[in-house]
Amino acid sequence: MAKTDAFDHTARIARSRADKVFDLCNYTILSVILLIVLYPLYFIVISSFSEPTAVNSGNVSLWPKGFTLEGYRIILQNHDVWRGYANTFLYTVMDVALSLAIMIPGGYALSRKELDGRNVFMVLIVFTMFFSGGMIPTYMVVKNLGMVDTIWALFVPTAASAYYVIVVRTFFQNTLPEEMLESAKVDGCSTFRFFFSMVIPLSAPIIAVMALFTAVSQWNSFFSALIYLHDADLYPLQLILRSILISSQMSAHGTDAVVDPETIVEAQRYAELIKYALIMVASVPVLALYPFLQRFFVKGMMIGSVKG
Repeated sequence: MAKTDAFDHTARIARSRADKVFDLCNYTILSVILLIVLYPLYFIVISSFSEPTAVNSGNVSLWPKGFTLEGYRIILQNHDVWRGYANTFLYTVMDVALSLAIMIPGGYALSRKELDGRNVFMVLIVFTMFFSGGMIPTYMVVKNLGMVDTIWALFVPTAASAYYVIVVRTFFQNTLPEEMLESAKVDGCSTFRFFFSMVIPLSAPIIAVMALFTAVSQWNSFFSALIYLHDADLYPLQLILRSILISSQMSAHGTDAVVDPETIVEAQRYAELIKYALIMVASVPVLALYPFLQRFFVKGMMIGSVKG
């Protein structure tokens, strides 16, 4: 007991004044960075609950002014928004499932030394990171495959990301030793059984990371839908919110010369209300997903980026 007390006392003395000053500087710098990163999001939150006049006049800084839920009421009473939510959720789930079904087995296969020609495959995969066909050739391919104005055009062309495949391959190289596969083969385990019984259960971090990245990318995507979809019933949430924002801004600026000025002012007020509420409606589901995958996110990315 005496030795333990002496060790604790020595450990406390070992920290010099310079160490404490260094820690204080680190905490101060990190706190400032945290405020810089979080405040824009916090400002959007309080602005979505504030009167537009208070926001535009600069009176909203720390707390909402003139609390109102009018912006959220306008958006959530729009049936197109709920249809967009359902569509985006469906597209996100299908995109994540298809991407994982391609990238996890592909990354594992490229990580095995016994795969003949794996370096050739890696060169071709990396090549696509620097050179692509472009928007028009890609559209022609999608059109010739009959996927225009279908949900498949939103995630099939982008189901596999070269960067994500490299990250998955690196993860498997760093976490799955060759001895594990050799031991499994000695026990009569086939390659498929080894993959599904041992590789998949050990890959929860990288699966969570890839699922998170793919889901966020699909949730925020609107350009593919803008190009490939013509049926409004298939529009994702982002495209519907974009349409609402554009229409509200056009009404606010008054496209008709005989519009009453009071009507234009009221339209501008609603446009400001809708703008911040739209950001929150689109961002909340993604922000709610991060806490559940945070531990996998950090571990998976750190392991997957140690070496190429």
